[in-house]
Amino acid sequence: MSDVLTASQLLVAFRQRRLSPVEVLQALLPGIEADAFNAFSRVDAEAALAQARASEERWRRGAPVGALDGVPVAIKDAFPARGWPTRRGSRAIDAAGPWDEDASAVGALRRNGAVLPVQTTSPEFGWKGVTHSPLYGVTRNPWDPATTPGGSSGGSAAALAAGLVPLALGSDGAGSIRIPCGFSGLPGLKPTFGRVPLWPPSAFGTVSHAGPMARTVTDAALLLDVMCEPDARDWTALPPPAQSFLDGLDDGIAGTRIAFSPDLGHVTVDPEVAAAVERAALALADLGAHLERVDPGFEDPRECQETLWSATCAKIVSDLGDPPADVFDPGFAQVAAAGRGIALADYLAAMTARDALGTHMSRFHSEWDLLVTPTLPIPAFAAGQNVPDGWPDEHWQSWTPFTYPFNLTQQPAATVPCGFTAAGLPIGLQIVGPRHADAEVLRAARAYEAAHPQPTHRQ
Repeated sequence: MSDVLTASQLLVAFRQRRLSPVEVLQALLPGIEADAFNAFSRVDAEAALAQARASEERWRRGAPVGALDGVPVAIKDAFPARGWPTRRGSRAIDAAGPWDEDASAVGALRRNGAVLPVQTTSPEFGWKGVTHSPLYGVTRNPWDPATTPGGSSGGSAAALAAGLVPLALGSDGAGSIRIPCGFSGLPGLKPTFGRVPLWPPSAFGTVSHAGPMARTVTDAALLLDVMCEPDARDWTALPPPAQSFLDGLDDGIAGTRIAFSPDLGHVTVDPEVAAAVERAALALADLGAHLERVDPGFEDPRECQETLWSATCAKIVSDLGDPPADVFDPGFAQVAAAGRGIALADYLAAMTARDALGTHMSRFHSEWDLLVTPTLPIPAFAAGQNVPDGWPDEHWQSWTPFTYPFNLTQQPAATVPCGFTAAGLPIGLQIVGPRHADAEVLRAARAYEAAHPQPTHRQ
């Protein structure tokens, strides 16, 4: 069935004339239009069918235009797409537009022939690690619709886990790719900052990364290749990579020096999650890696992260002309209000703390090629909530301590599914590398996936 084939498998089927892009899209559209998990903020079936027909004709002539010709890709409602509104989950943004330019990654997808049928839901301005908002309502996890798929790229994760698209764009300012991939049983990568051009720039600045979400690590590498195409509009972007991320992806991790930190030295982890992640870490040793239990040795940088985050939320509201607070998600309004009270000296102190953390992790990686941790300390919890029932802390950062540190340091960090709880909820293993080591992170994720494959879509 086309709805469970990977992007790589679809491309082989197109090349061999066993499937056409039109057939694939038509097979997916009923599930997309039903949208049982509130994954989509927009469905553009007519435009997607036109794109699929054009791709079908190119394949008929043996002249595909790029690496993803005919493959459906979901676009998170954080990436402008020509002709679509980009409301970023907020009632404060007018749907009228104009919306006449593509984001960097969207433009790259079009140049490579991708079919773009849907825009996916996100929380307001991507401010939190779950996906519900006053504009779009509650997005649900296909593994258990009573639970959240995580966020802020939660609609993209739900679409993938439901088998409705093979690829999706995500963005990650404090875990927004890794959180939903972890909760939804998917591989995903937050690349090194600048590895993927990001235009327009995120309001969250240099902690925010664009990256691939998929149902296999190979597909994530395939999508990353496309997303890395240069865009002169992003002056912070790195030069294009010298080779494809598919090159050497299956070379394994023999001899790789891996530090395994089950709790970063300060995090309380759910026992089921801890056990699954430890088994996964030991499996890396079985694959030939040199594995030791080592904490990276930094204190929780939550205060630093929240200072920068709150100040950004305040600026977002100011840039919109200070609409009434009741226009916004109450939690976002509260964080923005707190951000307005941050003194310049405190903001600069947070930047200094961030610099120190980056230096610390750079030194750490002079001894260790990779760091592995849980992606999240808990499994998915009830949809529509910012924290689990009975949780002692009302802030979403309290349950994401494994993700946001590596946005502050701009390191590449992937998550790969490594098992399920007794209740059938996915568990993720996080793999972190030094800056610019995206290929090594993907190779480790692929090595684990190949040896211990997990189902990545709801049957």
